[in-house]
Amino acid sequence: MRYRPISFERLAAELVDRVLTLPGTPWVRVAVDGATGTRLLADEMVDPLRVNGRPALRVSTADFLRPASLRFEKGKRDPDARYEDWLDEGALRREVLDPLSAGGTGMVLPALWDAGRDRATRLERVELPAGGVLIADGELLLGRGLPFELTVHLSLSPGALRRRLPEDDQWALPAFERYENEVDPGAVADVLVRADDPRHPAVAA
Repeated sequence: MRYRPISFERLAAELVDRVLTLPGTPWVRVAVDGATGTRLLADEMVDPLRVNGRPALRVSTADFLRPASLRFEKGKRDPDARYEDWLDEGALRREVLDPLSAGGTGMVLPALWDAGRDRATRLERVELPAGGVLIADGELLLGRGLPFELTVHLSLSPGALRRRLPEDDQWALPAFERYENEVDPGAVADVLVRADDPRHPAVAA
């Protein structure tokens, strides 16, 4: 596969251009998936969208994790639990993605659970006007059948993943290996980005 060097700023601009050319839908839901670096790219898309007259809402799936009693039922460092059980997929669909489906209300809960404090965020729903764009970032998002109009995967080689994953998260390496083997996110995503060097990403041509 060929890759084209690009900056994150230029990549964000190209993704925005792609959003602007998608067929007419009430809202556009974008997933930025990867082990690291997803927040940066997702954040970079917000201003270009707004400049083009498209309201944008940022959501992190890290704010839609299950309570600790469920996440850590098999222990705090169980790779299979991180892969299968950490994300509250039902809540993400119900509170974020379904309201932005055809016939939806446009009322989105931007965060559900504060994992650090292990309690509900108690945030109010916000309205994303018709024509708006939701940009959700997080890990292990693809292959779940979540309804996104555009999916982006930041790919890391095994060596780069080991280098860039925080030391406290090294135990989760088997979860990401399983994700690669079972989902093959690079093949599933609409846009594949090689992000081994965060300063010099490259997009699949």
